[in-house]
Amino acid sequence: MKLYDLKTGTNTRRVRIFLAEKGLKLPTVEVDMMKGENKRPDYLSKNPMGTMPLLELDDGTQLAESVAICRYVEELHPEPPLFGTTPIERALIEMWNRRIELELLIPIIDNFVHSSAFYKERLSQVADVAQRGHTHALARMRWLDIELAKRPFIAGDRYTIADITAQCALILGKNTGTLISNDLQHLARWFSDVSKRPTARA
Repeated sequence: MKLYDLKTGTNTRRVRIFLAEKGLKLPTVEVDMMKGENKRPDYLSKNPMGTMPLLELDDGTQLAESVAICRYVEELHPEPPLFGTTPIERALIEMWNRRIELELLIPIIDNFVHSSAFYKERLSQVADVAQRGHTHALARMRWLDIELAKRPFIAGDRYTIADITAQCALILGKNTGTLISNDLQHLARWFSDVSKRPTARA
């Protein structure tokens, strides 16, 4: 297997943390987005979307979505379980991971993409989209703070893919101006805890 990576990417970080939690290291190819390597024909022949991460299997199969890559790795290496072990646990983790993607990660990405100088020449930025993403993410942080008063991790008592997704979202938020408010003590406690994990810098 070979992983095509983008060191600064949010979804690529999600895969790297997941792999690190599994104790795995894969051969990696860094794709330089600034030089447009992800838009070159050789890369687009592997992933027509031009996105990273991309996991290329030994038989030539390509998996190009971060959660799909993580699910595949989970099937090969089920310990420690990051997607759950029972039907209800799997369903709850799926529910929370999806909520975090829709309600936190995507709004933070929208704010970044539509306000960052990096994307100014790459797409038509809309200031209202950036502001809406920022406002929505801040509101959802307050909702998460209430939820995290009830349990140590996003989906329950153990660290899972839902925590990895939230962790990556909030790292992007921290770096782009959508910050955890000082009064959100439960969310701040959770973020401090997950940031201290040995895998957090993967």
